[in-house]
Amino acid sequence: MKRSTQTLLYHLLPAVFWLLAIGGSLVPALPSLNTKLSTLNYYSGYWVAAIVLIVILFIGRIKRHASSVEECFGMALLLGVASYWLPTVVFLTIPVWAYLIYQNLFSGRSLLATFLGYAVVAIWAAVFIFFGWIANPWAHFFALENALGWIPLGAILLAWLGSTIVRQTLRVR
Repeated sequence: MKRSTQTLLYHLLPAVFWLLAIGGSLVPALPSLNTKLSTLNYYSGYWVAAIVLIVILFIGRIKRHASSVEECFGMALLLGVASYWLPTVVFLTIPVWAYLIYQNLFSGRSLLATFLGYAVVAIWAAVFIFFGWIANPWAHFFALENALGWIPLGAILLAWLGSTIVRQTLRVR
């Protein structure tokens, strides 16, 4: 492959992946396809996707042979807040831990920091629910209406994964 073609693909393919993700996540929101989406937590998936992209940026910026304690705490805080809109998003902690283990950045302190971050969110959520300032979305953790929020989140995650793989593969050396 020529260097000019490689450079063009290096810049063009990630843009194509992100445009496909945006279009793919907007197609189910068309009014002609489904009129019940406003009641099914679909649009909150965009907030969750934005928060998950911030988490990916935090975790991706950890240097080699560094501590990941602060990043794990921040990840747990952000995913805990995002779980208000999509409760099952807390399961994204497991792939993050797997990535940190693969990079040899995970420790017992990182595990405790993650649990502490979720505990902070749980305490504040309990206070807010007790005073009636927010509803309890975690009462129906696996509710089917929350599943539609994974469409935009999945599209964004696939676009990030595809663009990362393309950038690593087509990197000009």
